[in-house]
Amino acid sequence: MIVFATLVEGSITRDAEACAIAPIAAHVERCTRAGTSGATVRFEGIVRDTEPRGDGVPRALKALRYSSYDPMAQQALDALALDIARAHQLNALITVHSRGEVAVGEISFVLTIAACHRAQSLRAMGEFIDRLKQDVPLWKQPVWRECE
Repeated sequence: MIVFATLVEGSITRDAEACAIAPIAAHVERCTRAGTSGATVRFEGIVRDTEPRGDGVPRALKALRYSSYDPMAQQALDALALDIARAHQLNALITVHSRGEVAVGEISFVLTIAACHRAQSLRAMGEFIDRLKQDVPLWKQPVWRECE
């Protein structure tokens, strides 16, 4: 089982993701080619162009600014990833989350899961995302567009 979770500065581009997961890239390749994973699913969280204000009315965004106390956030992210991977008997769970400013249309969160079966991987993905929002101390602050 491969479990890897990390925080990166700014948006998650292909290069940023490749650099972040470089320490485990060879293991992931072996895992996906071993024939034990019947499904690999990937989720990308993308910053939308609007965010509700305090009154619930959507307002135009320029970006989202993610902040965290990194040692605590990393520990919680690691624990969540391991818990989900064990509970769902996954072959791999790899996640990368942004901190700092991420502009509209850019990726702030990536979750990749490999499992024996599709249903297993999809259940794990849904549970991971729900618990991430609840349990991991990452905070987002809207950066509003000046003109609407």
